[in-house]
Amino acid sequence: MPPWREFWEAREVLYRFGIRDIVLRYRQTAVGVAWVVLQPLAAAGIFSIVFGQVAGLSSGDVPYFVFSFAGMLAWNVFNGVVSRASSSLVANQTLVSKVFFPRLLVPLSSAISVVLDFLVAFVMLIVLLIVFGVTPGWAVLLTPVWLVITLLLGCGVGVAASAITVKYRDVTYVLPWVLQILLYATPIAYSLSEVPSNLLWAFELNPLTWLMEAVRWSLLGQEMPPLWQLIGLPLGAALVFFGGVLLFQRHERAFADFI
Repeated sequence: MPPWREFWEAREVLYRFGIRDIVLRYRQTAVGVAWVVLQPLAAAGIFSIVFGQVAGLSSGDVPYFVFSFAGMLAWNVFNGVVSRASSSLVANQTLVSKVFFPRLLVPLSSAISVVLDFLVAFVMLIVLLIVFGVTPGWAVLLTPVWLVITLLLGCGVGVAASAITVKYRDVTYVLPWVLQILLYATPIAYSLSEVPSNLLWAFELNPLTWLMEAVRWSLLGQEMPPLWQLIGLPLGAALVFFGGVLLFQRHERAFADFI
């Protein structure tokens, strides 16, 4: 396990990396942080047309646009952390090879900018809920819980990918392709109830499926997921996170040789 006390003492590094990521991301952009809202809005609009109107899939008693936007909100947190964390060590190779600090802080700092993006997009979701008259109910109070679980899943995968990327740059090409497949293999733009019964078992093996069902229950007031999923989701996220951390620790000593 990593030296947690050493991480706490170096927490300023985590903060500085996160702030730098935010500044570099939106510096010299015409609309700035508005991209955080425009991207899920555009994706939700396309999904509404393709899956809601062309394919004729059902979103229950919630407008398909709001249904898709809520799914994209959760997906963007996971996708953002994995994508940014996986390439963080290579992007900061000068610091990693010459300056001593806990290397794990580099991929973990990616979560700071992702959380900021989520908060901005979440305000837009609140506006959509009011406009379309969707009442989420008391389960909306669990939204921070699902955010933390999503961050744990994303950080676990991203930290592991960042460690492997140092030695094998193939991950840079493979990971976006895997995430693209996972986007459509997870019920984000469609409901789990629309999945054929003979394929349902494959979707339930995907922890992101449980996450999407929990998020829509909290944000849109849809049917509550089974209790075993609500209990297993945080446990599974913790296992993924600590598994990624252990893999990172195992490869950390060789970073300077390959980077």
